[in-house]
Amino acid sequence: MVTNEYDLIVLGAGAAGENVADYAVQGGLTALLVESELVGGECSYWACMPSKTLLRSAQALRAAQHVDGAAQAITGTLDVQRVLDRRDSFTHHWSDASQVSWAEGAGIDVVRGIGRISAPKQITVTAPDGAVTTYTARHAVAVATGSRPLIPPIAGLVDAQPWTSREATSVKHLPARFAIIGGGVVAAEMATAYVGLGSTVTLISRGGLLAGMEPFAGEMVHQWMKEQGITVLLNTETTGVTRRDGEVTITMNGGDTIVADEFLVATGRTPATYDIGLETIGLTPGDWMNTDDTLRVDGFDWLYAVGDVNHRALLTHQGKYQARAAGSVIAARALGETILDQPWGEHVATADHQAVPQVTFTEPEVASVGLTSEAATKAGYETRVIDYEIGYLAGSSVREDDYRGSARMVVDEKRQRILGVTFVGPDVSELIQTATLAIVADVPMARLWHMVPAYPTVNEIWLRLLETYGRPAQHREDEERQPDYPSEAVA
Repeated sequence: MVTNEYDLIVLGAGAAGENVADYAVQGGLTALLVESELVGGECSYWACMPSKTLLRSAQALRAAQHVDGAAQAITGTLDVQRVLDRRDSFTHHWSDASQVSWAEGAGIDVVRGIGRISAPKQITVTAPDGAVTTYTARHAVAVATGSRPLIPPIAGLVDAQPWTSREATSVKHLPARFAIIGGGVVAAEMATAYVGLGSTVTLISRGGLLAGMEPFAGEMVHQWMKEQGITVLLNTETTGVTRRDGEVTITMNGGDTIVADEFLVATGRTPATYDIGLETIGLTPGDWMNTDDTLRVDGFDWLYAVGDVNHRALLTHQGKYQARAAGSVIAARALGETILDQPWGEHVATADHQAVPQVTFTEPEVASVGLTSEAATKAGYETRVIDYEIGYLAGSSVREDDYRGSARMVVDEKRQRILGVTFVGPDVSELIQTATLAIVADVPMARLWHMVPAYPTVNEIWLRLLETYGRPAQHREDEERQPDYPSEAVA
């Protein structure tokens, strides 16, 4: 039964909010989730899950078309309605009944409504029927309200009723002509999805494509897009948008125009903190919420922020990772237990700084973790960059004909440790966890030589990267840590 006092109150019941509540409850506390939309949040209904299901069918079809023997069996085209139906099954038709059931089964209470901080450790909730209830947290409040699409100040844009990622992933009827303003992950993935579903796609970016990643990633995705007939306009400013008679006209610098049936704006995210009562505790509405590594908001001993809202790493899996740390440390502090807040301790989100994996589900896929070569150099590391073409591998040739892909490994030469890895190619999302493990575990290059890849698989890329790097001299400190295995014991 819902009461008015809990150990922890969480604003926002998305993936991050659910996890911080769950880990606090597992630690022995009571918790309340406050949600104004759907329990499960953006990822479940409008981002990760629906977008990836929209992408997957066309990717599976293309994969079969690139294997001789299987290609000859492909006699039909994509069934768009079945793709949309499959998407709907993953979103449970935008019903959160199963998520609410999970929360209740985990011992977490859920209330519907708009929650606002009304005083320290106090949340006032306005329910859908207008009823107002105040709840008090004995120990902590966690803000997990996420982020919202950023709408840039382009003339006529708002009046033209742009789609955001929500409309793009929940589409019921595909536009014949689809324009995208933006060049980041959402823009690139939606361009890939919609061309696969049969739309004519134009992508307009005021900069490059997938900026912030290794340059070859954007270049390879750009090349694929052109081959699929996507019009890609890079370094192009959108100056105005109008909607008239069912058509959208997008005007660019120089006066050129693009006409589309619908258009998506994917130019970034902004924190969803405008209407959660931050002003009552001296914070600025609409700002990102800065935290320490235990996810406690700077200047507060009772306030935490997890997920997109803290701007540490705007990825669902990192938000869940932060939430696990935050939920555990909230419980530990409440119960007077030891706080493990040293780097890589149970109660800190150390990986946010140097080991964030990310996959962009374009064609080809882009999977990366850690620092890019440019970022590593700017951070002051003495680096060596190793590149290798994945298509040279026997395993990639078996996987599909004319496999095209590239890999880059960035190494800290002083410590002989990996700083970052980027893979571009079909299904490289399945390679990135090994790179993440190598960075998190701080594995010496010399030890990685003993990580033998199965043959013939695409994982052989690790052997080729290491061979290209050259076998490093074993650090003495590493040698001293090696166990002594007498030959008779091995026998």
